[in-house]
Amino acid sequence: MTVIRTILLLGVLPAFRPARADDAPKATTFDSNGVKIKYTVEGKGAPVVLIHGAFSSADMNWRLPGTIRLLAAHYQVIALDVRGHGGSDKPDKEEAYGVEMAEDVVRLLDHLKIEKAHIVGYSMGGMIAMKMTTAHSDRVSSLTLGGMGWLREGSRLQEFWERIPERGQGKTPSACLRSLGKLAVSEKELKSLQMPVSVFVGDRDPVKRLYVDPLQQVRNDWPVTVIESAGHINCVVKSQFKEGLLKALEKQTR
Repeated sequence: MTVIRTILLLGVLPAFRPARADDAPKATTFDSNGVKIKYTVEGKGAPVVLIHGAFSSADMNWRLPGTIRLLAAHYQVIALDVRGHGGSDKPDKEEAYGVEMAEDVVRLLDHLKIEKAHIVGYSMGGMIAMKMTTAHSDRVSSLTLGGMGWLREGSRLQEFWERIPERGQGKTPSACLRSLGKLAVSEKELKSLQMPVSVFVGDRDPVKRLYVDPLQQVRNDWPVTVIESAGHINCVVKSQFKEGLLKALEKQTR
């Protein structure tokens, strides 16, 4: 597999085919700087925000594997469809994405009158979560990265995302993918984070080598859990991932 093909698999393929999610509560939307964002809220307790991967949705990434149900028994779980995905608006212009996707999370917290939350992101959602956390550390109780590590500012990976070509007609605009390079963070920003951070990655996931190993070189104080027999796509359905996420949140909320 070429490096480019490997990188394209890092969050731009859906983890599941669309399926019914009968247990989902009625979704709500709010206006985030002119863009409609769809989200759900369920459960009670400390707020946890779930951010899905590219070409996915809150239902696909978090509800269908049972993660929302598991967490909502202990926490107030907020799951949003990232702009360009699911039931949220899909702007055509690249400037509508990038950092705006991180700001959507902050605006959602403001909309719900939540001061701080535990932020959880998978794949692209991990990039968004990291960027949001470095820019608004005062709004983050803890950070959990799944299937993602460090998208380093000035790296070749950042350049790769910025050069994504047009993909023709698709549900997620190519402009969204090209904007992901703008979610890169610097080493200084990475070192500045003081809240608890946990990382989960599949043992067969190329993300480990490309994003997680460089992260560990700078933040070896952040625990990394390697999920057995898991690639990038199927990691979220593994019980070790879901139970590990719950345990990490329980430890971070003590």
